[in-house]
This record gives sequence, structure tokens and C-alpha cells, in this order.
Amino acid sequence: MSKATDRIFVALDMTDVDEARSFARRLKGSVGGAKLGLEFFTTNGAGGVRAVANAGLPLFLDLKFHDIPNTVAGAVRAAVPLRPKILTIHAGGGPAMMRAAAEAASEAAAEHNVKRPIVVGVTVLTSLDTTDLEAVGQNGPPADQVLRLARLAQECGLDGVVCSPKEAASVRAACGPDFKLVVPGIRPSLGLSGDQKRTSGPADAVNAGADFLVIGRPITRAPDPAAAARAMAAALN
Repeated sequence: MSKATDRIFVALDMTDVDEARSFARRLKGSVGGAKLGLEFFTTNGAGGVRAVANAGLPLFLDLKFHDIPNTVAGAVRAAVPLRPKILTIHAGGGPAMMRAAAEAASEAAAEHNVKRPIVVGVTVLTSLDTTDLEAVGQNGPPADQVLRLARLAQECGLDGVVCSPKEAASVRAACGPDFKLVVPGIRPSLGLSGDQKRTSGPADAVNAGADFLVIGRPITRAPDPAAAARAMAAALN
């Protein structure tokens, strides 16, 4: 990682293309990229993604594909020409689905002569805790399920996983230094956790092994978003 700012991807959790593009332009040089998710993509589609990409920030396309292997492979092929730096699928989709996604990313990148995205598997959403997992039939704490899915994702050829800061150290120890860890649930003040339950501060997450931090409202709602992002990056040095 060349600079601390490269670790930070700002979550642009909005639907207006002009607003998202404006944030991307203002934050260029202060963050490593911008994350666009399901709400933005459902509203604006590929055209909206291209409009934000034109601001010059690398993109994290957080669409969390989860379907049968053939469908997910097709979705990955469709996403690769948008040139995302990072692309998400759900690790819970199983081995065949993850292998299909990894293979499709490589094939599509070669076909379109673009850089292959970092394909990461979402393990356990940061909004879930043990009680939530038990409600859907998953016994044991989130940490156990995260580690299980991370190991499986690595075996299936994914480049990394999305996990909360609470599991980053154990995943790093299990999967080694080259496996990418994308960590949401980052809160400079833990009183701002919102709907996320497994959170930590930026420096703690990096110290635990995070490669990329996903930070939304603490940046986008700050009086000076670029200054807020730079301050968080400075705390990582």
C-alpha cells in the first residue's frame, strides 16, 4: 500500500449521480477510491457508474452477487468492463459460485483488455450478530462463520473477503499476508455505529490486518469531507 489514503474507500451511499460524482471529484487525492452499492446501481445502472468513474477515483463496485454459479459468472462478466478495482460477491453462495466468479473475472478482463478486479467474498454482514445468525439457522458466533467462509473463499480462488474489524486479525492469521481484507464498520467515534454492530476505529482495523477500509458517513457528512478523510488517513501512519 503506497499511501495511507489508498486504504480508504468512501461509501457513496446516495442515489443522485451528480451528487456522487461531485463527492468523487472533491475527494480525489484524499481517498483511495469510492464505493458504489446496490441502491446507487439499481437507480442509475452502468451509466451512473461510468459517470462517477469519470471523476477519476478507483471504484469499489459493491453489488454482492449471490445466485447460481452461471448467473453470478455472467454478472461478473458484465461488471468487469466498468473497470472496478474491487468487486463483491457473497461467499455464502458456495464453492462452485465463487470459483465461477473468479474465473469469469479473469476471462472478462482478458477479453476487454482491462485490469482484473479484486474479487472479494462478503462473509458476515456487519449488521449481524450472534442472535441474527441463530435466527437464520447459523449456530455459533459471527467470528466462526467469517473464518470458515474466508478459508473457503481463498480455496476457491477469490482474492480476499469482506469482514468486520473484529475478525480481521483471525482471518489475516489464517489466510496469510496476500489475501485482501476489505473492512467496513469503521467508525472514528464508536458512538456513530448506526445499523452496524461489529465496528472499530480506523487504526485498530489496520493494525488487525485490514487492507482497505470502507468509511461512509464520517466522511460524507463531515463539514469538509476531504479534510476528514485526510485526518483519518493520517491516523493510520
